Amino acid sequence: MMPRCSISPSSDVQLFHTFNGIQQLSQTHHFKAWFLDQFGVLHDGKQPYPGAISTLEKLSTSGAKMVIISNSSRRSSITIEKMKSLGFDPSLFVGAITSGELTHQYLLRRDDAWFAKLGRSCIHMTWSDRGAISLEGLGLQVVDKVEEAEFVLVHGTEALGLPSGAVLPMKLEDLEKILGRCAAKNIPLVVANPDFVTVEARALRVMPGTLAAKYEKLGGEVKWMGKPDKIIYKSAMAMVGVDASDCIAVGDSLHHDIKGANVAGIQSAFITGGIHANELGLGSFGEVADSSSVQALASKYDAHPSYVLPAFSW
Repeated sequence: MMPRCSISPSSDVQLFHTFNGIQQLSQTHHFKAWFLDQFGVLHDGKQPYPGAISTLEKLSTSGAKMVIISNSSRRSSITIEKMKSLGFDPSLFVGAITSGELTHQYLLRRDDAWFAKLGRSCIHMTWSDRGAISLEGLGLQVVDKVEEAEFVLVHGTEALGLPSGAVLPMKLEDLEKILGRCAAKNIPLVVANPDFVTVEARALRVMPGTLAAKYEKLGGEVKWMGKPDKIIYKSAMAMVGVDASDCIAVGDSLHHDIKGANVAGIQSAFITGGIHANELGLGSFGEVADSSSVQALASKYDAHPSYVLPAFSW
């Protein structure tokens, strides 16, 4: 079956091709590297999506290099462990690059001008139910008083890190109140997960990017360590040694995955069954989205996919 094209009624410009599955895309365009988002594409945080594991296995036979690029606030090694626990074969991936890994490396090396200026004492917002993020080895001093903080580090939306190493569970609105006081002091903020929401067992969960966006609205300075910033795509290309013209990014977030690919100058495939499923009126896995609805949503987010697929399935 030939791919369908979505045409803009006002300009007659082709916006994207629609495919039924990854097989059509891989056979039509032989990309050397595939940069794959995980939540909303490969799994829902609890279990793999139908056909995702076998699709990866089939795609690997083409010789494609596959890298997980994720806005997870956790280290890359933990992401690979997570994939293994869900039944994915880690050997199918060249590796993983997460926003959490990038944040850790930049805080550790301090060879970037912006990070070199950061102090060592920080307000740390992290996870509680999902498991707190360790700052071991970074030489940071976690403080719980805004007056003592030199920057804010946001890994999660559930708790405040304490100087003792423990965490204090907090509601989102209480964390936002702390951010208000930090913004008033012009303290810079580093967000180790730029996502606004993520898919978790088909529900949407608030992520650190929501706090970072709030901080910017308060006038605070934010360093976004992941998609849609091209920093994570550059790291992925360096990992596989492939130019932008030979890469494709696959994701379910128009604002993060697709817009990020646009910024990085690489082609992209939008999976409609992820975080935008409700906006597109999709009720079941694998249901095909209306092209005009996809076009309208892409315009809303100013993010333009090269290809559109209902799911990461063969």
